[in-house]
Amino acid sequence: MPTKRQPITVEHLWQIDRIGAPSLSPDGAQAVASVTRHSMEDNQATASLWLFSTLGGKPRALTHCGEKDGSPRWSPHPHGTGNGGEQIAFIAKREQQGHKDDEPQLYVIAPDGGEARRVGPVATGVEAFRWMPDGQRIVFVSWVRAALVGAKAQAKAHAEFKKRKETAYVTSESMARYWDRFIPMDRVPRLHLIDVTDEGGAKPHDLFEGTPYELTRTEPDADNFDISPDGRRIVFAFDPATVKQYTNRFALAELDLKTGRIEEIVRDADWHCNAPRYSPDGNRIAFVASHMGLKHTMPPQLAVWQRPGRESVGGWEVVSAQWDHAVHAPLQWEDDGMALLFTAEQRGRQHLWRFDLADRRAEVAAQGGWVSHYDKAAGTLVTLAEASDHPGQLFAHLPGRAARRIETFNNRLLAGLDLGRVEEQWFEGAQGDEVQMWVFLPPGFDAKRKYPLLQVIHGGPHTSVGDNWHYRWNNRVFAAQGYVVAVVNYHGSSGFGYAFLDSITHRWGELELQDVEAATDSLLRKPWIDHKRVYASGGSYGGYMVAWMNGHVKPGRYAAYVCHAGCFDWVGMFAEDAYVWAPQELGASYWADMARVHAQSPHAFAGQMHTPTLVIHGALDYRVPDAQGLAYFHTLKARGVAARLVWFPDENHWVLKPRNSRLWYREFFEWLRGHEGAAGKAGRAAVRR
Repeated sequence: MPTKRQPITVEHLWQIDRIGAPSLSPDGAQAVASVTRHSMEDNQATASLWLFSTLGGKPRALTHCGEKDGSPRWSPHPHGTGNGGEQIAFIAKREQQGHKDDEPQLYVIAPDGGEARRVGPVATGVEAFRWMPDGQRIVFVSWVRAALVGAKAQAKAHAEFKKRKETAYVTSESMARYWDRFIPMDRVPRLHLIDVTDEGGAKPHDLFEGTPYELTRTEPDADNFDISPDGRRIVFAFDPATVKQYTNRFALAELDLKTGRIEEIVRDADWHCNAPRYSPDGNRIAFVASHMGLKHTMPPQLAVWQRPGRESVGGWEVVSAQWDHAVHAPLQWEDDGMALLFTAEQRGRQHLWRFDLADRRAEVAAQGGWVSHYDKAAGTLVTLAEASDHPGQLFAHLPGRAARRIETFNNRLLAGLDLGRVEEQWFEGAQGDEVQMWVFLPPGFDAKRKYPLLQVIHGGPHTSVGDNWHYRWNNRVFAAQGYVVAVVNYHGSSGFGYAFLDSITHRWGELELQDVEAATDSLLRKPWIDHKRVYASGGSYGGYMVAWMNGHVKPGRYAAYVCHAGCFDWVGMFAEDAYVWAPQELGASYWADMARVHAQSPHAFAGQMHTPTLVIHGALDYRVPDAQGLAYFHTLKARGVAARLVWFPDENHWVLKPRNSRLWYREFFEWLRGHEGAAGKAGRAAVRR
């Protein structure tokens, strides 16, 4: 007799193996990816590298002793040979011979196993990297002091800085911090070159030394640059403005490795350019471009730069202008140079697309769910895809064959869980537009019973909730507690065309609220929804929305709210890392038009707030600083409105530690259960039975 499946809990959520972005061997026969595992007991995560055969066979662990081995990349074919893939490079902080890395370092390991070897070391640490085509050198990103010359001087200054007794962060830069960390003081991110074959301690060479160039200061990664197929040039995205800002528009430049000469190849004050990738012949560069001069919400589009030559005058153009989708990095050329691969959202799902340059037509190459990562080599495609009923899974797509899953991580765990059922629904929302809603039903749903309704409002606002898996706000876990969970892709969400996304600009809260309320109305017409147990929750912009609802929705409609990392006061939000972005969305800075800013700010409607609210925030949240949550909580308490605060001193915009996550879910559910009322509690008892 089969074992009865049980509803998913937060404990199950943290037992799931999480697969990272895959990298294919040059022959396409194997993929390497990091696999992260968490321990609720130790309250920690470990990540190791695994090898996956695209032809058949079981996955095998490649590394074991690293705490967080990640970002693996297979070495390429050495130029002009048929051999390649002898090494896999990755980033890790490890302990060797009694010495523990202070900063993330580059390591290489043979695919058939053995000990990983550190390259360098690099005193200032490694952020991201790409292999040179010769398979013997690596180009990587590291934060260095711009005025210093040579790796020795950088290492000395870095060691002295770490020994200092002062704790102040001092800067005159416009960008001081990003997400959950301060920008490294007096340092900039630059590209460096290092020889992997030098086992005696290779020294990194700063490729931007003596120039004003640097990569983005927000989160420099391997998408910010690329190396030409012949290994002679590097293209990179850079900010040409003297004053660095979160919303600046980037240009593209090309570095000649032999001469050290840098030439700016794409620069337009109206366009933001990023994620450059060389074509197989090196004569074209594909990149992502957004016409920010037209409007700050303009979507990223596919563009191609042509090298000047005998048959071309050169220049660049947007090739996907007629395709109403946002193009997401990374880009990858097909081997024939006639098409490009990338991911893009479409109506609550994210597919891998192939864009044909000749007829400028996009077609789905791998369908979501939600395709989050991919790689292609020697005709073999591998994708990492998830859906609302499963976390990320690896698939191999071989020519002429159906996609085949190449790992079985999490199968046993998921087989014992009842995840309930999800329905994709559409309803008429604001402005008479069609709006998408996902409805998650509890395990064992019975239409003859009464269930509480929980609105879960996504952040962004220019993102969406799709057919994907989420670890921090898992709708299956919410539904498993007996709730009917509604998730609305309200006006402003991505994946439904540019007009839909841009429709909320300069009038935040208006159309989104109409959509959420229309969704609630439609579900309240169902006989299986308990009208006395209706709740709303949200994080980030979703937190803004529930705070907004508290001042705009009639008291009593929602029994309680949950506000995680929510924006409360747009004047106070100038403490955030992206402080130049909100005025663009709101239509004004507070000193220029306070009335307009206050008209879109929840705090201005505090006098109308009556609904009990659980407020959750992290002290390391620099995107929505924790003063926002504290001000909201204190406002409610001062007004005599029931409120509870959950404040994490060691979490950022998200809750990433297993024990903290478990507490988060516990507080979340206990808060809702505490505001059911007598009738609601009786109904919930019936659901439990």
